Amino acid sequence: MSKLRVACFSVSLDGFGAGPEQSLDNPMGAGGMALHEWVLGTRTFQAMMGLDGGSTGDDDAFAARGFDNVGSWILGRNMFGPVRGDWPDENWKGWWGTNPPYHGPVFILTHYPRAPIAMEGGTTFHFVTDGIETALKRSREAAGGRDVRVGGGASTVRQYLQAGLIDEMHLVFSPVFLGSGEPLLAGIDLPKLGFERREHVQTPLATHVVLERQAKA
Repeated sequence: MSKLRVACFSVSLDGFGAGPEQSLDNPMGAGGMALHEWVLGTRTFQAMMGLDGGSTGDDDAFAARGFDNVGSWILGRNMFGPVRGDWPDENWKGWWGTNPPYHGPVFILTHYPRAPIAMEGGTTFHFVTDGIETALKRSREAAGGRDVRVGGGASTVRQYLQAGLIDEMHLVFSPVFLGSGEPLLAGIDLPKLGFERREHVQTPLATHVVLERQAKA
């Protein structure tokens, strides 16, 4: 059965999914890149960048699993770029250059309409202006029975959690403190939402925790 999943979502020890002051030069916010040290050297990440080599092991295995059976993606607007308000032009096409790593349909949550953007490698960005449930409906249709992955950012994950729509989460706790930024789980009662820990793996660079939402009796 198709799932709505969060995978490879890095979180600081003080609970932030990104640092403050996101900008064109600092897309993860101040200090935010430190959250992702666990994945940058893996074989999976290096392949995404078109490079050879990279480490294997548990970090790489979790990074690779994040792409398993994913048929479409949902992203918040900040994950697409730093532009705020109405789109000033059609020039900005995401952080990732001409060949983004998604290789499938990606649905961007925004308040401002924009025509779809077809990129190299099979990625097409669609812009959804009428809410998270519409984005999920369109994503499920596009996924063709495979899973939908919520790529972030923290605000988008929180919205789907609070709506009770996420089935599975793989969180990666990186051994850093950010002090401020975008909180992921503040005020969210995961046990009340039905989440239980399914997996827990510690590596030298991170602690991987997989949570699964249990069906109500």
